[in-house]
Amino acid sequence: MRWLGRTLLSVVPVVVGVVLCVFLLLRIVPGDPAAMILGDQATQASIDALRQQMGLDQPLGRQLWDWLVAVFTRGDVGTSLVTGQPVLALVGSRAGITAALVALSVVFTVLFAVPLALAAATHAGGPIDHLVRVVPTVGMAMPAFWVGLILILVFGVNLHWLPVGGIGTGPGEPLRSLILPSLTVALGMSPPLVRSLREQLLEVLDADFVVTLRAARLPRRRIATHVLRNAAVSTVSLLGLNVAYLIGGTLVIEKVFAINGLGALLFSSISSRDFPVVQGIALVLALSVVLVTLLTDAIVVALDPRLRAT
Repeated sequence: MRWLGRTLLSVVPVVVGVVLCVFLLLRIVPGDPAAMILGDQATQASIDALRQQMGLDQPLGRQLWDWLVAVFTRGDVGTSLVTGQPVLALVGSRAGITAALVALSVVFTVLFAVPLALAAATHAGGPIDHLVRVVPTVGMAMPAFWVGLILILVFGVNLHWLPVGGIGTGPGEPLRSLILPSLTVALGMSPPLVRSLREQLLEVLDADFVVTLRAARLPRRRIATHVLRNAAVSTVSLLGLNVAYLIGGTLVIEKVFAINGLGALLFSSISSRDFPVVQGIALVLALSVVLVTLLTDAIVVALDPRLRAT
């Protein structure tokens, strides 16, 4: 509980800092939301009236205070200046798609990274090891949008195995629609994890306790379990960092595959100066990153209980 308390206290400033930065930076960006909503033919009087109605004529400090009070007292993140919908409802309608994309990407990343790292570590210095180290690195050097387009051409256009874009509505179609974008993300996330896990595996395989386990003639499966548990600490931390980055960085993938997730909503909201929606997305993303960080730390501590004291 003490460890959990320290961790929670350390992430609170992160959430507050993200919210404040987003709030202030949006006000610095040129463009008046009221003028953009009313169009080029609007009179200055109508623009001023709409600004007053939306509270944009208030000082920045007052706007920030009113927003924070609404969030923490009523759970009200605000209303979209463009559509008039509640921000939470608008964000909630897109968050599920992005969350599914991130989750499936993590599954594919683990499925790629663990077997490849094991194969490389158990054949250190051999052809398999060199192949595992070279091929994923080449894949990581390729831009994500290019990899996505290649996957679309191969598996969507030529083979007709998977949808090329959008989210299907039939039985099993949403999952099938997310396979190609998740593979695109996983191909970019896997190489550093493979390299990290391979190095840790090589280090653990030379440890004294592994020699003792082999001398005791334990089954190879049990030895592999102990080796993976000891080698996975740094790799899990690296995976958590990648997932935290991915939560707010799905815009390119969503654009390539025409997915209407949080990334696409964030881009359109910034373009239209829809302050409440951008602030709501930033708050949701910041909380999501905090949850991922907590989950990563919990997994790392479970793998190595000695870290509780740090």
